[in-house]
Amino acid sequence: MANLKELRGRINSVKSTRKITQAMKMVAAAKLRRAQSQAEAARPYAERMARMLASLGAAVAGSPDAPKLLVGTGRNQTHLLVVVTGDRGLAGPFNTNVGRFARNRIRELEAEGKTVKVMTIGRKGAAYLKREFASRFVGEITFQGKRRVGFEEADEIAQRITAMLEHGEFDVCTLIYNQFRSVISQVPVGQQLIPAELPEAAPANATTAQALYEYEPDEATILAQLLPKNLAIQIYRAVLENSAGFFGSQMNAMDNATRNAGDMINKLTLTYNRTRQANITRELIEIISGAEAL
Repeated sequence: MANLKELRGRINSVKSTRKITQAMKMVAAAKLRRAQSQAEAARPYAERMARMLASLGAAVAGSPDAPKLLVGTGRNQTHLLVVVTGDRGLAGPFNTNVGRFARNRIRELEAEGKTVKVMTIGRKGAAYLKREFASRFVGEITFQGKRRVGFEEADEIAQRITAMLEHGEFDVCTLIYNQFRSVISQVPVGQQLIPAELPEAAPANATTAQALYEYEPDEATILAQLLPKNLAIQIYRAVLENSAGFFGSQMNAMDNATRNAGDMINKLTLTYNRTRQANITRELIEIISGAEAL
């Protein structure tokens, strides 16, 4: 059994840890509010952009001059996975969940005979996936040290992916990230960016009326401008979703850690009091026994 000095040291150590976890919880909660508002504000724009491109792309998808960002290379052999994770830990299973999702996707593709290349956004994702797939890496991007990630950083990543596509380095590009659902729910998802996901053609006997749009200038010219921007927007949205999910997960993790520290302090305090009482009782017995011996 530990002596009283050791128990006091352990109690003080856990109390210091609890102060740290409480502070981290408050900081994460403050950052979560801003990150959540940014992620929710970006969703409607990104979704409308994707729908608009799908409508435009359906008209030119069969053209031999269709942009590669829309239809890809025409092959389905080499897959580029862009995995978005956090740069820091202490966020519960947040980084592990998206890393496991990406790992399973890599294994599935390679089981089908596909070639997989990996690009990570976030230090934790690179560390997790490199344990098994280091030879598949083609890029590591980290925002560690930056107070705020802007659209410019996402645009740089989009330009890098576009350059890889032009050089024929991949056929299909998929974005993997944690989608922010709520403070306690972040779900890993995979979103195919290249080739763009187009709506299925309506059946011939369909009677639902659909609106017909005329574009000025033509669809190909508009797509040439919007496709690179859409790629950057989807990446930026994923980064914002990831940021909001990270702070939500970190807040929950630090709250659980604070609660566990409180429980441990109570148990250690109870053990300390029992040990102290046992020592006092033993000393009294020794005093009484010595007095009777005299």
